Amino acid sequence: MGEVIARLAMSLDGYIAGPESGREHPLGIGGERLHSWVFGLRSFRRMQGMAGGDTGPDDELLAEWIERPGAVVMGHGMFITGETPWGDEPPFHAPVFVVTHHPREPVAKKGGTTYHFVTEGPHRALESAREAAGNRAVSLAGGADLVQQFIRAGWLDELLLHVVPVLACGGRRLFDNVGDQHIEWRKTQVLDSPGVTHIRLRKADPVG
Repeated sequence: MGEVIARLAMSLDGYIAGPESGREHPLGIGGERLHSWVFGLRSFRRMQGMAGGDTGPDDELLAEWIERPGAVVMGHGMFITGETPWGDEPPFHAPVFVVTHHPREPVAKKGGTTYHFVTEGPHRALESAREAAGNRAVSLAGGADLVQQFIRAGWLDELLLHVVPVLACGGRRLFDNVGDQHIEWRKTQVLDSPGVTHIRLRKADPVG
């Protein structure tokens, strides 16, 4: 069974989206700043169907992460961002299981992405994603509420944070509403670049 992984860009004060995130502002007002480090990387550009781009440690880290998932889980709010959710050829190239209260038939897109709409909750979406992914990882794409649910349930095995040196001072925090239990992570990698610091965390082994 593959692991459950998540990769998120985060401000120094813990926000992964700016204020008023939604259809009009998918990343929140000013939220694009959290992702500016990635836009010129070769792996990111290739995922968007563009040529060229920068190489180096940041790009290598991103390329490795892009290759891992065999399926994706995301929340309904993240699915509907933008006028045309994720365009005609989304960057996932894998089955995507959308946690939603709105049942509908699967939607197939170019490039191997098919959206499946799961109304039985996050647990069922994860089960379906694991079946589709086989031995590959399941990527948890977000948004914040869904990531928090996975953390509370103990389903998230690995978390890669891209910490950007900016104070967002508002928006959606990653670690709100994760419960009151003690949660411990084990740091397995730190990669520091001028515009971002990458911190890879794994769920710590139980004590005893």
